[in-house]
Amino acid sequence: MMNYREIENLDSPELDVYARLSEVQLLRYFEPKPGIFIAESANVILRALEAGYEPLSFLVERGRLEKEAYPVFQKLKECFGKSKLEELPIHIADHEIVTELTGYSLVRGLWGVFRRKELQGLCEFCAGKNRIAVLYDVVNPTNVGAIIRSAAALGMDGALLTRGTVNPLTRRSARVSMGTVFQIPWTVASREESQGIAVIETLHDLGYRTVAMALTDDSVGVDAPGLRSADKLAIVLGTEGYGLPDEVINACSDRVKIPMYHGVDSLNVAAASAVAFWELGKGRGKG
Repeated sequence: MMNYREIENLDSPELDVYARLSEVQLLRYFEPKPGIFIAESANVILRALEAGYEPLSFLVERGRLEKEAYPVFQKLKECFGKSKLEELPIHIADHEIVTELTGYSLVRGLWGVFRRKELQGLCEFCAGKNRIAVLYDVVNPTNVGAIIRSAAALGMDGALLTRGTVNPLTRRSARVSMGTVFQIPWTVASREESQGIAVIETLHDLGYRTVAMALTDDSVGVDAPGLRSADKLAIVLGTEGYGLPDEVINACSDRVKIPMYHGVDSLNVAAASAVAFWELGKGRGKG
């Protein structure tokens, strides 16, 4: 038997996680242990399950139950067993009620609450990884999701985020990533490691050649000879609009730009990341 629960009272406390808790409150839900996150859409939820994230409840629009939710329930059974499927709360509601509850006029029909996992420390995370993306205070969740997706698709071994970067498990980031936040390793540097050039210095200590994506007088093209052949390479990306702080740019081993045409001076950070990952990942294992 499935643990279906018809939504009758929108003020029910068990629905707070879907409609009334902020991303910060979700992150701190089980403090000091890792918190929870909301996964939206069947595709994202399936990938979360495949990656071993534990579901705590689901919210399903009634009209999406058969087409979208049942495959998710089957995957849940495969990953966590029949007993987990039977005990998990599954909240069911009509489209109008779900829209009122979530505040979205365009809803995706299926949400899941998942428990977060403990993150690895920086040194442990970097072990065995030759190509990593470094997101330095990237604050736009759409860009974070897009960068993670490009990193997964274009050969990066992982993504390292500073403390000021939007967490990849925020709803929008995970959705924009198409669930690839569950397919590529990532972690968040500590508060101390995120200060100034500390993360760059640590990467140097770990043997990485650090490449700052920045428009400076000494920037070389992303296709410059020698970059691809680096044994361990960290591609450092800055926030939207302002880019990387000068002290971070100067601390990196190299400064790199993407050659532009028609008077265009730069690309959105997510687009730039895809070009850099593709170009600098080509030489893996060579040289």
